[in-house]
Amino acid sequence: MTHITPTRLSDGRELIYFDAREDSAAQHRDAAATRDSRGLPPRESAGTARYDALSGEWIAVAAHRQSRTHLPPADQCPLCPTTPRNLSEIPASGYEVVVFENRFSSFGPDLGSLPATPEWGTTATAYGRCEVVAFDSSHEGSFGSLSPERARTVIDAWAQRTEALSAMPGIAQVFCFENRGADIGVTLLHPHGQIYAYPFVPPRAATLAAKAAEFFSASGGKQTLLGHALSSERHSGDRMVIESKHFSAFVPFAARWPLEVHLVPHRQVADIAGLTGEERDELTTVYLDLLGRLDALYPTPTPYIAAWQQAPIDSKLRSASYLHLQLTSPRRAADKMKFLAGSEAAMGAFINDTTPEKVAEALRTATPATTRKDQA
Repeated sequence: MTHITPTRLSDGRELIYFDAREDSAAQHRDAAATRDSRGLPPRESAGTARYDALSGEWIAVAAHRQSRTHLPPADQCPLCPTTPRNLSEIPASGYEVVVFENRFSSFGPDLGSLPATPEWGTTATAYGRCEVVAFDSSHEGSFGSLSPERARTVIDAWAQRTEALSAMPGIAQVFCFENRGADIGVTLLHPHGQIYAYPFVPPRAATLAAKAAEFFSASGGKQTLLGHALSSERHSGDRMVIESKHFSAFVPFAARWPLEVHLVPHRQVADIAGLTGEERDELTTVYLDLLGRLDALYPTPTPYIAAWQQAPIDSKLRSASYLHLQLTSPRRAADKMKFLAGSEAAMGAFINDTTPEKVAEALRTATPATTRKDQA
């Protein structure tokens, strides 16, 4: 059981403690012990969203993010527990998992709906919400270095926040993700991820949802597109990496990135909140195994983006959508990175420098290092 304790920071932002242990939860229910004493100024107003009529996409303009914290020294980390010398974003002296509203938010804190019929020159409030998920109180690491117990608590936090954010007015898509590594552009080294609640369905998610809906309709509502791909990959086996009772991980047939793996539940479910307790338990083990294999490929940790593709809120798209993780890395060799240049960045036409079958074979045979906290 995960204990959930909400509170507020001194500028009004919501902060929520997620604890597997009752003793930790009891400490966080003590308002005096977890009060934010920084006296922060009121939050800045939301940024703006501009409509690109040439592509039909919304672009967020968040100039206030220019001043966000960038790679601070360990004793000034905003995600570490508060100490007398470091009054951080997390007022408690210790914690398991914490979720809080991002101080340098790309969307929100205002909630609402974007104009239904935008045109060239349309500007609106960048409605929505951005949250930070601190995976652990330790300053170093990533999701892959968590103990199974702590990883399971993070999954519960993702589920709870997905459900809560999905119910907020104007939210069209909830996106949980982790950026890992300086090569990805990480600005805080503390193990953490983020959750974006968008006021629109982002372009990549919209494309996936549209194709899924098209396939679902053509099948008469009998089969999902990702379910068909999963069945095909399991039957072929050429690109399979992990296969368990409730989940499979495979390198997709048309992988865009040098390292790309999709982690898919065997049962169609719209989002993380829809996973059963047994499925979350197994996801904990499978996900840690997968990240361990990724790091075992090279002598140094592999930079990656772990992107949970969840169903849009729109009921017309949810029935065909299928939760899955897209784990991608630009690393194409021990000392080489793939940069998005002309074809990819300008035209969106990806050219992969590796073959999915060879990447899958390398991941299947990789031996994860025993570096998690429970094994150190």
